[in-house]
Amino acid sequence: MLLKVENLCCGYKKEVIVENVSFNLSEGEILFLFGPNGVGKTTFFKTLLGLLKAIDGKIIFGDQRMEDMSRQSLAKKMAYVPQAHQMAFAFNVIDVVVMGRIAHMGKNARPENHDYQKAWEALEILKISHLGERHYTQISGGERQMVLIARALTQDAPILIMDEPTSNLDFGNQMKVMEHIGRLRDDNYAIVITTHSPDQVLHYGDQVMVFHKGNLTKIGNPQEIMTSQLLKDIYDVDVKISTGKKQLLSSICVPC
Repeated sequence: MLLKVENLCCGYKKEVIVENVSFNLSEGEILFLFGPNGVGKTTFFKTLLGLLKAIDGKIIFGDQRMEDMSRQSLAKKMAYVPQAHQMAFAFNVIDVVVMGRIAHMGKNARPENHDYQKAWEALEILKISHLGERHYTQISGGERQMVLIARALTQDAPILIMDEPTSNLDFGNQMKVMEHIGRLRDDNYAIVITTHSPDQVLHYGDQVMVFHKGNLTKIGNPQEIMTSQLLKDIYDVDVKISTGKKQLLSSICVPC
């Protein structure tokens, strides 16, 4: 077990936003955080990353509690993948990716050959090594998202925390990014993803946490939890869950 959360309560100062969250995450699993805006997902997400201090409860990586870990030690346990964004400076892609090695470098140290080797290996894993010498500002949104995932891989952390990795991408790039994330799960990474897409949850999720009305309402198997009634309750829209005969189709959410 890579990550264990016990009775976690999180919020701001003494204002509890999300309470009594408990779950386990093992290698080779994807956990989705699902729900509309303004219901506590971001608060929980920031707490899991260590950006907000938990009001109560425990976050445990292996046998270490988060509050007992240094920032460098924490970075060796989990890597954060933000939404794709433009950088202020025109770094080459390989230089963006090698930034993920900071947790393994001494203070004021510069990347060495083995750090760049790790960065190139991450690009190879995601099949984007041809972008290595390109400027990050000159590649597409989907390519930028893949570069940020590659940067996370260079941290050598077993847990990947992703903030809406397909946000603002066209359909084709959404599919490509999610296919690569699925392969990382197959490579035994444990992955936590925030999403607004029920289709992604149904097709790729091993677990889902559903947030609604300012709290966690359900956690468990997506095929059991992601029902038409749940989506009606959350979004006030009529949809049905359609299950295809081929594995590629899996279960998808369609309007009634």
